[in-house]
Amino acid sequence: MAFDAKGLPALVMSPQGFLNDSAGHWVPHLMFYIPHTDPKTWGADLPGSPVMLNPQFQGAPEPITEFMIPVLTWSAGTPSPKAR
Repeated sequence: MAFDAKGLPALVMSPQGFLNDSAGHWVPHLMFYIPHTDPKTWGADLPGSPVMLNPQFQGAPEPITEFMIPVLTWSAGTPSPKAR
């Protein structure tokens, strides 16, 4: 309902973002959290697919699957360092 009513905040992918302690500053990306599912239904980690499975959760502590899709530019339109 919030999507249809345009009630969601603008998405922002900032170069100052910090993914986690091991990855640090990572590439701009979209993240999708869905009920726990087989990653292959989204093509995650298959050859040629941009969809990556984040194995961090995989059902624990919540029954979710998290997918990440790297993109080439930050919200401001500047290219990602890894996209150059």
